[in-house]
Amino acid sequence: MKANWEKIEKNVGVLDVEIDEQKVAAALDKAFRKVVAKVNVPGFRKGKVPRKIFEARFGVESLYQDAIDILLPEAYSEAVDQAGIEPVSRPEVDVEQFGRGQSFKFKAKVTVKPEVKLGEYKGIEVPAADTEVTDEEIGKELERLQQRHAELVVVDEGPAQMGDVAVIDFEGFLDGEAFEGGKGENYSLELGSGSFIPGFEEQVVGLNIAEEKDINVTFPESYQAEELAGKAVVFKVKLNELKRKNLPALDDEFAKDVSEFDTLEEYKQDLAAKLKERKEKEAESARENAIIDKASESAEVEVPEIMVQNEVDQMLKEFENRIRMQGLSLDLYYQFSGQSEEQLREQMNGDASKRVRNNLVLEAIAKAENLDVTEADVEEELSNLSKAYNRSVEELRAIFSSNGYMDTLNSDIRIRKAVQFIVENSKTA
Repeated sequence: MKANWEKIEKNVGVLDVEIDEQKVAAALDKAFRKVVAKVNVPGFRKGKVPRKIFEARFGVESLYQDAIDILLPEAYSEAVDQAGIEPVSRPEVDVEQFGRGQSFKFKAKVTVKPEVKLGEYKGIEVPAADTEVTDEEIGKELERLQQRHAELVVVDEGPAQMGDVAVIDFEGFLDGEAFEGGKGENYSLELGSGSFIPGFEEQVVGLNIAEEKDINVTFPESYQAEELAGKAVVFKVKLNELKRKNLPALDDEFAKDVSEFDTLEEYKQDLAAKLKERKEKEAESARENAIIDKASESAEVEVPEIMVQNEVDQMLKEFENRIRMQGLSLDLYYQFSGQSEEQLREQMNGDASKRVRNNLVLEAIAKAENLDVTEADVEEELSNLSKAYNRSVEELRAIFSSNGYMDTLNSDIRIRKAVQFIVENSKTA
């Protein structure tokens, strides 16, 4: 096989590949065995049609696409290895020549991982963070715990207030006609949560039980349902039930209920110790991120847009998994937030670009400092994953290997080594 790589712009280039006639012939044979098992020809059992009769009836050209599909993946992978490039996107393939008795020629346009010109990454200075715990912080933590352990009590009378859980029936109308997805019965809505269209929850405030009201709101211009975007609608709302949080008193009994301590003072001391530990971990993480950002900012690298969009895809999947654990789907999230997928992707774009750039710089640092990944590193990583997911190291290794994730695992380890290196070689300002 012949392969030639030519860069045409920035991080984009073309692989020019040619595969000899013998491999084309072998691929056509394999394609015939695959196709003949599926065709019906009178006078022959399925799979037993002779090659000459098959080609006379269907033409040898009927095998070309299957033969290309057989040859292309392996040929592309081999060409990438020969050229010594790291593609970051699916190739745009243009078949230039394919036929019996001919070589197979194709061009593959690909975006490759960019080159990184490192700046200063040793001796980076970052200020020390304050990890002292204040009385105000302890008070806020106690308030948060009060909210968590509050009891929802049914309110028999009086108007709805911010913070209440209102159980409502609602139906939305656009120009007097009910619209799809705008109806709900006995829906529990926490007033002030911002989970409904802007302006809706504020208008529920003041309603009494069994009272009905027309609520006028306007959908955001960016709302995902185009027929509702920017439109003024009316929701007919009825308040069925009202629940209010009853906060427990901050006393020794509260401490006994929520902890292992007998007095509130003992519990406060424990909270202070835990808050300090948390602040120290957060400070360590913030310091690490600041060092990474400075090393990244001092480097020169042009990040391909496809790498950013691939990262956004990954971030969107992570976000979907998080909200699914909260009982929401992406469609429901878009409906309640008024955001579209396009807007959410745009919102994630900046973080995705930063994450890709930082990883590219860290990979370059690992290479410059010869921070290789050893088998012991891999074994330790698999062992940690084994404990986290309650699966054996051997099972995880088999899963990673069969799904082609070992390279990703090695890359993650190498990046962490680079982070450790620049942190260990940093200074406190």
